[in-house]
Parts: sequence; structure tokens; C-alpha cells
Amino acid sequence: MKKCTYNTLLVGGGFLLGTAGIKLLKSEPVKNACVQGIACGMRIKSDYQDMVEQAKAEVDDMVAKASYITASEPDAATDEAAE
Repeated sequence: MKKCTYNTLLVGGGFLLGTAGIKLLKSEPVKNACVQGIACGMRIKSDYQDMVEQAKAEVDDMVAKASYITASEPDAATDEAAE
């Protein structure tokens, strides 16, 4: 097959595929499938955000406890030196 004929067939096939694709995307079952996919993605995002918030809260608690321990250590050293 000549290169010119091959290129013409590729362009024509792409045009037909594009036209059929647009009609397919406008169909109701495909729209419903897309909506379901987007809803699933939104649920996953929400669950992920909840996990991240819980992890941040736990890290904040650990930092607060570490700060308290660090702040109270010099007082304990001073008390021991005084005795």
C-alpha cells in the first residue's frame, strides 16, 4: 500500500472513530458510568482526607507531649541539684 493511501486511511479512520466516540460519550449509559466513576473518586478523596486529618491530630498530640517532657526536664534537673 502506498504511503499516501495509508495516511488517507488513517485520517479517515480517525475521523470516523472521533465521530463515533462523540456519539458514544453523549449516550445516557456512558454518562451514568462517568457520574458513578466521579462519585467513587470523590468518596475515595474524602476518606483519604479523613485519614490525613487523623494522622495530623496524632502527630500534634505527640509533639505536644514531647514539648511538655522537654519543658519539664530542666525543672527536674534543677530539683535534683537543689537536694
